[in-house]
Amino acid sequence: MSEATLILAGVAKAYNAGRPNAVQVLQDVSLQVAPGEVVALVAPSGAGKSTLLHIAGLLDTPDAGSVKIGGREMVGQSDRKRTAVRRDEVGFVYQFHHLLPEFTALENIVLPQLANGVARAEAETRAAHLLATVGVGARAEHRPAALSGGEQQRVAFCRALANQPRLLLADEPTGNLDPATSETVFAALMDLVRSTGLAALIATHNLELAARMDRRLRLDQGRLTEA
Repeated sequence: MSEATLILAGVAKAYNAGRPNAVQVLQDVSLQVAPGEVVALVAPSGAGKSTLLHIAGLLDTPDAGSVKIGGREMVGQSDRKRTAVRRDEVGFVYQFHHLLPEFTALENIVLPQLANGVARAEAETRAAHLLATVGVGARAEHRPAALSGGEQQRVAFCRALANQPRLLLADEPTGNLDPATSETVFAALMDLVRSTGLAALIATHNLELAARMDRRLRLDQGRLTEA
């Protein structure tokens, strides 16, 4: 069995640590996500799910514990090393798409690849393939304002996968969509994960969607349990 793509062990995080008003956000959090596995992270508002995702994605550092991506320990690494791993191996999707409005759907997926040294022709070919995979290939030359909410979010998924990461982190990726559109976007996300062998950790309030993922974890009062 292949090693888990993401491994958190004993992760703790507090804000204002060491002060009287310290808030313990995460306590002894451990989890693993394997290649090709989709794990739901279910949590009430303010429970710390965004903090957990930021730590997993190397946007924040824990006060204690271990964070491994691809078998490599990230805690204690230099900012330069963490930035490189985050750029090359982690894809992020948020509740709001954050697409660049002045660029087309295709260009929004090409740009991260160009920044990573990929030739334009190769970047455009991959971008077109990703858009076709999620059913918006015909909208490649449209700017975000000309796309529906569901189309924008599917483009955001493609952008997150532009540089072929091994780990996808998504924070309420369907939270801003109506139920029918959420279903379409979720199906596209699952197809992408299954076809690429990504490890995916997806925070969601949607219990119906969470039930269709491979495993469900619940974060409450800083502690993580199987849901």
